[in-house]
Amino acid sequence: MKKIWKIGIIKDRAVPMLGLHGHQVAFRGLPGVEIAALADSNTENLDEIISLIGAKRHYLNHTEMLDKEKPDIVVLCSRHPHDHLPQIKAAAERGIHVYCEKPMTVNLREADQIVEISEKHNIKICVAHPARYDLGFRTMKKMIEMGEIGSPLTIYGRGKNDHRGGGEDLLVLGTHILDLQTFFFGAPDYVMADMTANGRPVVKTDSTKTVEPIGPTAADEIFACFRFPEGVRGIFESRRGLFERSNGIIHMGITVAGTKGALSLRFCDIKPEDKLRISRRPGPLEDNSAYEEVPLTEERRISGAEALDYSLCGKKDICGTKWFLEANRFAAWDLICAIEEDREPVSNAHNARLALEMIYGIYASHLSRGIVNFPLTDRTHPLDK
Repeated sequence: MKKIWKIGIIKDRAVPMLGLHGHQVAFRGLPGVEIAALADSNTENLDEIISLIGAKRHYLNHTEMLDKEKPDIVVLCSRHPHDHLPQIKAAAERGIHVYCEKPMTVNLREADQIVEISEKHNIKICVAHPARYDLGFRTMKKMIEMGEIGSPLTIYGRGKNDHRGGGEDLLVLGTHILDLQTFFFGAPDYVMADMTANGRPVVKTDSTKTVEPIGPTAADEIFACFRFPEGVRGIFESRRGLFERSNGIIHMGITVAGTKGALSLRFCDIKPEDKLRISRRPGPLEDNSAYEEVPLTEERRISGAEALDYSLCGKKDICGTKWFLEANRFAAWDLICAIEEDREPVSNAHNARLALEMIYGIYASHLSRGIVNFPLTDRTHPLDK
């Protein structure tokens, strides 16, 4: 193992955006890691931010930081996907590996380019799809593989279903759900989809005003069905306005139904954290299914790591739930190990590109009113005019 890993953080607070997910503290406390510097053009409350991150130095722009510090890994915290390609290019040209916020990009041709860049410069890119590292979702995958619910039949996935329900939910949050489906069952064969806006079918000229700058989107309701290997079907659904923070009901998450039962876990970023649950009753989920909690045992260890500081949960730009903090740490460590072992991280640019390709496939299927096969031959966005 390399003696010291130098980490650079790019987190520009001068650019307004919704809450972040704590990636700026993912490498804190890992053995042999030095948080070398933070690049942030906003100097307001800088001492507090630097202390929270644990950075030794500060730069006003990321190019200067990359050139002077020469970090081994750079963390891209922006949740605006159009920021990522130029930052990844800058890192790759300097031989710097990347931990990148999702979505990696919203442009499939850019995603192809990112994969090519990583291969050309021999860098590793870990994309922040934290569910791949979460104990609950990993236990769920293991239980499915062990036959706990018999032969898997259908994986049901839902977005957050809040005010962004439909196209924005699909891209910003659905990327987690679609990535989970491929994590469990591999790349899909094809997709069939239906999308509506104000009760009518979406057409190519439709455009939805989004909360964040994420490129073309449409629809306030989406229903899509994927076919995965071994005949497993994958559902993704998003409907605007179903989520109400006051009642504590979390729509976002997955349920996997099999011939002998079902497993369910919500993707929750607010307290209280949801638990992995199993129904051992075969038959339709809607017919008397009774769930019980599945106890979780963490067997992964990072030798020499400091104890996680759970007091960070809920601080500015850090999720309030513990599992995000834990998953971020395992993702950061996986990236370090992937570099050492010359392999792809568990969450990488290839499967991030696949999630985006599935999103494009949903649009393409709806607009063509038919089945769309993967991989997509047309890499342009189906809503492009």
